[in-house]
Amino acid sequence: MRPFRRRDGARGQSLLELSLALPTFLLILFGMLEFGFVFMHNLGLEYATREGARSGSALVNGGKTLGCGSGQSPNAAIVDPLIIAAVQRVLTSPGTQVIESQVSEIDIYKAQADGTPTPGFVNVWTYTPGAGPVPQGAPATDKLDFSQQSVGWTVCSRQNASPNPDSVGVSLKYTYKFVSPLASILGFFGGGGATLAMTDRSVMTMNPTN
Repeated sequence: MRPFRRRDGARGQSLLELSLALPTFLLILFGMLEFGFVFMHNLGLEYATREGARSGSALVNGGKTLGCGSGQSPNAAIVDPLIIAAVQRVLTSPGTQVIESQVSEIDIYKAQADGTPTPGFVNVWTYTPGAGPVPQGAPATDKLDFSQQSVGWTVCSRQNASPNPDSVGVSLKYTYKFVSPLASILGFFGGGGATLAMTDRSVMTMNPTN
């Protein structure tokens, strides 16, 4: 009896099938892995905006007499830096996977009923490492990594009186950079990129303080 010999054609067919199936397998594998990373980053962003909104809700307009007139709301200047400090504290906390330098913008805004910003009532802060203000109670060297670029909603105008208290919203923009080789696999299929734009926002009603 002659020994069985695999034909070269069959061997070539197996290699061809493997080469066709491998990209799909890798796409699924790295897609699952990347989804886990994205999910963890998203949790960090949610926690950061929630802490910012909680601070804004508690501080309202800085306390004292409400209003923007002379002698009113004397602590208004401390509010937004403390909101940003609360967000930054989460972004830089040990164990977080969020990379602070990839947060391009943080917005503090007057929220509408659906949680979206009221047009014209948005304060924009952008990433400027070590060039921001010093929040109240922090050492003079502990400057924030975000600086205010525009003011649309003055702190002293924020109201918490019933029956229609204001709601403060905090949102941020984040550029997620792929960790796994998923971008390369997507490129094989003619699409995708190495980054993913992510956003998150949290809204809370102003707490009564007087």
